[in-house]
Amino acid sequence: MTGNTDFDLFQISEDHQALREAIRAIADDKIAPHAAEVDDKSEFPQAAHDALVASDFHAPHVPEAYDGMGADALATCIVIEEVARACASSSLIPAVNKLGSMPVILGASEEVKQTYLPPLAKGEGMFSYGLSEREAGSDTASMKCRAKADGDDFILNGQKSWITNAGVSQFYTVMAVTDPDGERGRNITAFVVEKDDEGFSFGEPERKLGIKGSPTRELHFDNCRIPASRMVGEPGEGLKIALRTLDHTRVTIGAQAVGIAQGALDYAVGYVKERKQFGKAIAEFQGLQFMLADMAMKLEAARQLVYVAAAKSERGDADLTFFGAAAKCYAADVAMEVTTDAVQLLGGAGYVKDHPVERMMRDAKITQIYEGTNQIQRMVMARQVLKGIR
Repeated sequence: MTGNTDFDLFQISEDHQALREAIRAIADDKIAPHAAEVDDKSEFPQAAHDALVASDFHAPHVPEAYDGMGADALATCIVIEEVARACASSSLIPAVNKLGSMPVILGASEEVKQTYLPPLAKGEGMFSYGLSEREAGSDTASMKCRAKADGDDFILNGQKSWITNAGVSQFYTVMAVTDPDGERGRNITAFVVEKDDEGFSFGEPERKLGIKGSPTRELHFDNCRIPASRMVGEPGEGLKIALRTLDHTRVTIGAQAVGIAQGALDYAVGYVKERKQFGKAIAEFQGLQFMLADMAMKLEAARQLVYVAAAKSERGDADLTFFGAAAKCYAADVAMEVTTDAVQLLGGAGYVKDHPVERMMRDAKITQIYEGTNQIQRMVMARQVLKGIR
């Protein structure tokens, strides 16, 4: 931890506690009742979206200077965690709004910030993030999407894959190669693309294992002309801004994973207290108690790691890259383990849709994959360890 001996790495304030209570009440009342139907019908969770917008929890990270709540990184993680506890698909509304707009916050001109952050804060449009392509997943620098200068405009051609909330979002931060002959990784520039731009369209929704209420589609650019004023940062800085963005937003995926795991543990605890076999509640059997203890222990360790990483994100600490990767990786692995064990604790009941834990297990899987697979996170962490930055 770069020699830091200060143990006050984060602090849950009274405001954070009040925030948790507020968002949990909304999640329990307005989001959880629709979660099963959202999953079953693969429908965007409009009720959750409307409830989050009404309470200003749809994009809590937007600074107050741009009409936002100005929530710190820890508060934003708490919001995502509590929504994910009820419905993972719905938690991608605040999570991806941060992912899509973070490049703007980190690298855009004041003009671009004033153009796009206030509408996001007011709930007038969601933000998505266009980085991955069919042949450029983990190897982002190999992207083929092109943006060619043409007077005061750029013309985009190519595609992006696996774009969360595509088709629903109004705004998209898109990375494209602006200098095909330039140095790999330093020839990519970021732009904001709007949903109604001519030449911009969407592929068919992907049919997925989990997070079915959050549409995932390709972005297609066919001579899509956008003004150069929508550039985010300087030419060639796109990938640098993208990677800085992920340092911050991987923490939010850790928060989502913690929320999914917490929801599964909560349900499993209630079930084993009520389910009786051999004349007593199965919660009384030591083998099951050991499972519950391990689930709760690992979940709490994941939560603490996410909160420490959130504090580092807020401060912009030098070791954020390590902690962001660690929080996302560990919490995602824990979410997969806890949700799988929750299904096991329910036995046959856990395998059917009458109970939410099978949905939570399916939803948890993606946290090990998106925003950088957990194998990539381990590579990121190892590099930081070898540099002595952790």
